[in-house]
Amino acid sequence: MGLKESVRQQLCRYFDELDGELPKNLYDQVIGQVEHALLEITLEKAGQNQSKAADILGISRGTLRTRMKLFGMLS
Repeated sequence: MGLKESVRQQLCRYFDELDGELPKNLYDQVIGQVEHALLEITLEKAGQNQSKAADILGISRGTLRTRMKLFGMLS
């Protein structure tokens, strides 16, 4: 199963769990949750090497650090 289909299934489950309620700011919620998970997993696979993780993600190390700071991933 591809990534798109996995996300689609999770979103369907999410809507089912809301039991008819409509979420607020869904776009920001989904993008934030996906980005946070993406950074965590990529850093894990890169052995916590930020330069390597940035290269895998196709972003600069500075951008990676900015995004990590946003999610409280830097001390």
